[in-house]
Amino acid sequence: MNAREIALSMLVDILEEKKLSHLVINDGLKKAAELEKQDRAFISRLVTGCVEFKITLDYDIDRFSKVKVAKMKPLIRNILRMGVYQLKYMTQIPDSAVCNEAVKLAKKRGLAGLSGFVNGILRAMVRQKDVLMSMPEKMKEADLLSYEFSTPLWLVNFWKKRFGIENTRKILESYRAEKETTIRCDLNKVSVEKLKEILVNEGVEVEGGHILPEALRIKNYDSLERLASFAQGLYTVQDESSMLVGKIAGVKDNDQIIDVCAAPGGKSIHVAQLLHGTGHVRSFDKTQRKADLIAENASRLGIKNLTAKVSDALIPNEELKESADVVIADLPCSGLGVIGKKPDIKYNMTWDAMKELAQLQKDILKVVTSYVKPGKILIYSTCTINPMENEENVEFLKTLGFELEDLNPYLPEKMWSETTKAGYLQVLPYQWNTDGFFIARLRKR
Repeated sequence: MNAREIALSMLVDILEEKKLSHLVINDGLKKAAELEKQDRAFISRLVTGCVEFKITLDYDIDRFSKVKVAKMKPLIRNILRMGVYQLKYMTQIPDSAVCNEAVKLAKKRGLAGLSGFVNGILRAMVRQKDVLMSMPEKMKEADLLSYEFSTPLWLVNFWKKRFGIENTRKILESYRAEKETTIRCDLNKVSVEKLKEILVNEGVEVEGGHILPEALRIKNYDSLERLASFAQGLYTVQDESSMLVGKIAGVKDNDQIIDVCAAPGGKSIHVAQLLHGTGHVRSFDKTQRKADLIAENASRLGIKNLTAKVSDALIPNEELKESADVVIADLPCSGLGVIGKKPDIKYNMTWDAMKELAQLQKDILKVVTSYVKPGKILIYSTCTINPMENEENVEFLKTLGFELEDLNPYLPEKMWSETTKAGYLQVLPYQWNTDGFFIARLRKR
């Protein structure tokens, strides 16, 4: 299959079958390993772009088609989404090539009878490019944001009420920003400066992190797995917001740590490294596949003071009761802070689902707070921007016998605020070009 055929199959998996975009893209690119780097980059951009701009693309298609997107055959609407995305956002591709390739794709997929329909819509868009490229008229501000940033209107209004229209625009703009890979240097093995030198010698473009000195941002590499530095375990991939969890945990040598929803293991590995080979980290997740993933990542990095096991965080484990100096509860959440990396989240999340997740978090916290020793620490975190799952759950934790603690001793001074002094941090993605994240540090009374 050529690049566009592969991209179409991936889009159908994501937008029609509701499979997770980051998993589909990663698996698809691995299967396309025999293609040239340029072709794989084209597939990645096309699929990611079509998912990210789905609402915008569908609105544009509906502007030019008498048959609305919702009534089209799945293959046809995704062929059209690919075509519109190329016309609007990949302008280096000739318009004629976009139209011709879309027609070929329809025919290859057994839809020759609809190839003329596809051709007609795309050719009309080419003829009226000024209309295609223009913003819709007579829309309210929130509706325009929904169209421009391809975000469900309910979510735009939710953030507008919480953060105001300007900050909502900043949040949405941040999801469009270039996403370099962020890595955390293992300072037990190599200095940051030495790691920079190694990566540059491997042909990788490197710049410093935006928050933490041990963070680096890398780009213009083909595959991490092909880099010797990655195989040697000199660093791990982790967003800077996520790194803050380990910093705020404030672990000390010989501490006993429990991470209750740990996969893929980034935070567990971080605190294990901060223990300098002492103490122990017990990492749990719900399935054997996830536990194996944690163990695999720890093994590559040479982590010896970590064990990964299967455990459902909703089921009390009496053996763990009051056994941990630090419990990390980075719990399942709506993921609104990582839309920039997983754009399908915004289409699949609903208000009711967020309420259910907030209750699930409370149910898990009722169980895992018992694992904290009296007088010791619970770290509660999510990768979302939703008070129901964040600040309101902190208030719930206070009813379970926990008190917030000042975060400032664990943070760079530039991040200090009234809320960090009070004991919690809501990172909005535009502030540091990181994932949106929430972290609270609480001590058990």
